[in-house]
Amino acid sequence: MEIKEPPICMGLPPHPKKGNKQRPSNIPLKILLFLLIFTLSFHISSFSPKIYYKERAINEILRVLENYPSDLAEVTRKELAEVIYEEAKRYHYDPKFILSLIAIESSFKNWAVSDQGAKGLMQVMPYVAQSIASELGIEWSGDRTLFNPYLNIKIGVYYLSTLTLDFKDLRVALTAYNYGPTYVRELIERRGHIPTNFFKSVINFYHTL
Repeated sequence: MEIKEPPICMGLPPHPKKGNKQRPSNIPLKILLFLLIFTLSFHISSFSPKIYYKERAINEILRVLENYPSDLAEVTRKELAEVIYEEAKRYHYDPKFILSLIAIESSFKNWAVSDQGAKGLMQVMPYVAQSIASELGIEWSGDRTLFNPYLNIKIGVYYLSTLTLDFKDLRVALTAYNYGPTYVRELIERRGHIPTNFFKSVINFYHTL
């Protein structure tokens, strides 16, 4: 059976290009007013559906967080749902996909620590998290940073996005996230079999949401 992948974007959000802006000249005032009113009406009409979609998505994430036992306070879950949504959208992931990754990695346990030393909701290794924190401008305080659920999500989603860009394949990126990118690159160089069990676990959970 073919496994469907959640939609992703193979790149970080593009930076807007800067150009020389020219002021309109010789345009009648009525035309300017018409264009202004038209533009405002377009944005106002499209604003409500976007807000509705965002709120619905956040509430769906919150519902999942509330249905699974965790060590998160209720107020934290609400704020965490918003962070998951925002960070997923920032890197063009489906928020439910990121939610699925968290579920498989830590079972929504903020204080989870793996046998290898990965920590927090998204089970990030400290040396990886420290490097990413520097890139993102996040103050690094060791375990304090990793066990901050909001910062852990920011670091984890960014890390996944860099792996997706590097490997150009979600299956391989998820395997690298779980096993480590060095191990996966060695497998690729040797033309070895890349395990798919972790990828399947995340995708199977994703399809239950």
